Amino acid sequence: MSSHAPEEARVIPLRPRPVPAEPADPAVPAPAVPAEPARKEPLWRDVVGDVLRRERLAQERTLKDVADAARISMPYLSELERGRKEASSEVLAAAAHALGLGLADLLARAHRQLVRPARPLRSRTARRSTEAQSRFGEVRLLAA
Repeated sequence: MSSHAPEEARVIPLRPRPVPAEPADPAVPAPAVPAEPARKEPLWRDVVGDVLRRERLAQERTLKDVADAARISMPYLSELERGRKEASSEVLAAAAHALGLGLADLLARAHRQLVRPARPLRSRTARRSTEAQSRFGEVRLLAA
């Protein structure tokens, strides 16, 4: 028998708790709402794996077929597609060639997938201010 008190589970909420409009007691400060976390960038292995899987499915080929053509094991190819393994350039080239792609094609598709969500849509004014900032250093726009 243990004389230790049972440990309580630490609960981490998935979403921040809403802050009431006004605290019930003005002497008690309202709890701070955590700032939105920055959008996490995907891992390279996830992006490359996604490109491999999408291309294989687009060609209506099985894991076994592509793994045999690439001369890698089927479980390893599956793990690559799921982003569980970091592949060497030789393995990536073999998988790409088995799908009829060059290594450069595979990397270009992965690059496009990475860049697409990271590029926010900007208005014409914002684009001009960014261009001016890059040419002339810091620029401040004032609105009347």
